[in-house]
Amino acid sequence: MTAPRKTPAPQSDHWTVAGAKARLSEVIERAQTDPQIITRHGKPSVVMVSAEEWSRKTIRKGTLAEFLMASPLRDADLDLDRARDELRDLDL
Repeated sequence: MTAPRKTPAPQSDHWTVAGAKARLSEVIERAQTDPQIITRHGKPSVVMVSAEEWSRKTIRKGTLAEFLMASPLRDADLDLDRARDELRDLDL
């Protein structure tokens, strides 16, 4: 009887989909401290991060109005004239 084949752990923070499925507990454990990249067909597909990191990155930091008011371009003298091209004819 042969021993079951194990998926080797990656040496970095990149995992194939198959490797991540086979070692999900390890991927989750590593994601607690460092983002884990899961690749599909050799290209990065998703990144797994801890719930704490996700909350930290997605927390709203003020309103859109506050963001625009704090913009360094707020007092810039920008030429924002709209082009006054003729309307195009739409055949519906």
